[in-house]
Amino acid sequence: MASNTAPSFAALGNPPSVGGDALGALNLSPAFSPLYQQIKGLILQSLEAGEWKPGEAIPSEMDLAARFRVSQGTVRKAIDELAAENLLVRRQGKGTFVATHAEQHVQYRFLKLQPDNGDNQSEGPAERTIIDCKRLRASADIARTLSLRSGDPVLQVRRVLAYAGVPTILEELWLPGAPFKGLTAERLSSYKGPMYALFETEFGVRMVRAEESIRAVNPDAEQAQLLNVAIHVPLLSVARVAYTYNDTPMELRRGLYRTDTHHYRNALS
Repeated sequence: MASNTAPSFAALGNPPSVGGDALGALNLSPAFSPLYQQIKGLILQSLEAGEWKPGEAIPSEMDLAARFRVSQGTVRKAIDELAAENLLVRRQGKGTFVATHAEQHVQYRFLKLQPDNGDNQSEGPAERTIIDCKRLRASADIARTLSLRSGDPVLQVRRVLAYAGVPTILEELWLPGAPFKGLTAERLSSYKGPMYALFETEFGVRMVRAEESIRAVNPDAEQAQLLNVAIHVPLLSVARVAYTYNDTPMELRRGLYRTDTHHYRNALS
């Protein structure tokens, strides 16, 4: 992400100039990131630090231009990229806001399983059943995926999502223990919004991107029972690693999807 290449300026509350002579003082090489990328990095630092919470408005382009001592056009280009990455949301006549998983149009951003008839919104929210939620020590592969040390505390969550009473998705989640201290099966069961919205509102963890790998598998006996399918029925296995700001992995999610009434859909651009 751009934040990895942006220069580390002084505290953002009283930033130095990043335009004009200040850029020359940085001894830029031709490979150095463009100015708008540096501003994007500074905005990302503020998002990561929690200066602006999910759902809150960020300062206007004029205020940010004055803060960073650059042109409004430079700020606008930085914000355009952050909006394209679903980190910020522009609202006509209202300003620019930090994106949140609680918003209707964002809720299905990471859910690619679509009903064969209609869409996710017409189908309505899934019925969620938490099988268990327990604290364990990270195995070597879980630790490696979540950038932890083997044996560090992690949280394992298993749940079933059903649509119209039909169990459709079986998920197993692994979360780093420290950021999710206090997360229990009861809290997961009682929260009615998207799980990622719970993570950002109650634990300050916002998932900003994810990587997935997909394959077809046959379920084992327990998985087949939970999804009410025969063990010879192929399922879609989706392994996802979700990241917060600064490319920090915060979740490993393994899902088994029934595809007799649903299909996996992804828009490529």
